[in-house]
Amino acid sequence: MALQLFIIFALSLLLGIASAIDVFRGMEIGYSGHNGPGKWGKLNPTFSPCSTGKRQSPINIQRNLTVHNKLLKPLTRNYESANATLVNRGYSVGVRFEESPGDLLINGKNYTLQQFHWHLPAEHHIEGQRFAAELHMVHRAADNSAVVVSMLYHESKADPLFSMIMEGLKHLGKENTEVPLGTLNINELNRRPRKYYTYVGSLTTPPCTENVIWIILGKVMSISKEQITTLDSPLNSHCKKNARPCQPLNGREVDMYDELK
Repeated sequence: MALQLFIIFALSLLLGIASAIDVFRGMEIGYSGHNGPGKWGKLNPTFSPCSTGKRQSPINIQRNLTVHNKLLKPLTRNYESANATLVNRGYSVGVRFEESPGDLLINGKNYTLQQFHWHLPAEHHIEGQRFAAELHMVHRAADNSAVVVSMLYHESKADPLFSMIMEGLKHLGKENTEVPLGTLNINELNRRPRKYYTYVGSLTTPPCTENVIWIILGKVMSISKEQITTLDSPLNSHCKKNARPCQPLNGREVDMYDELK
């Protein structure tokens, strides 16, 4: 009898998860109007952290309030070439890896890079400054805990990483939502940053899951106007500025790693 009850519970849980996933897939989130960021928490019960969470992302980083944490270590990233697919979700454009492209090591724990995507303009601010774009590199550990490495961009010269997928982007659209990229070489991303900020936050899109470790690299990269336009083109009309507003810090600590200090 106990086994039967467990099976029934497990099936109902799986069905509930599947239902939530189906609702998310069929739901069109936006960045303005009735389905904009201020409404996300009411679109579906699983999205409630978007409106009730106390550890939400993105945030505005104020340097004078950050803590220089001497216990922080340099970022150890072991990325390599891997098979990848360019994806248009309607609300963001990104790259999904079809095999492991390598790991990020934090406190002796491995987090595998799963995908990366862009936001236009950037979501995180530094001293109130908003940048032209932001890249989110989403990593997951075996226990499903998440780390997102963020790279901020100002509009200037072309980004070499973006240049590698530029040809694929020309074929991406609202109808053709996935474009195979073949083997993508991201070895350049293994370079250790001299400075980064880190704090505990959330996913910046529904369901806005919390307890995500964020690492915002201190060096601001460059992206060209042409690249920004190409990234923006496939997005839905109400997602052309797909940046969630900054969220309250609510007493959270923002730590800083600085190799030069």
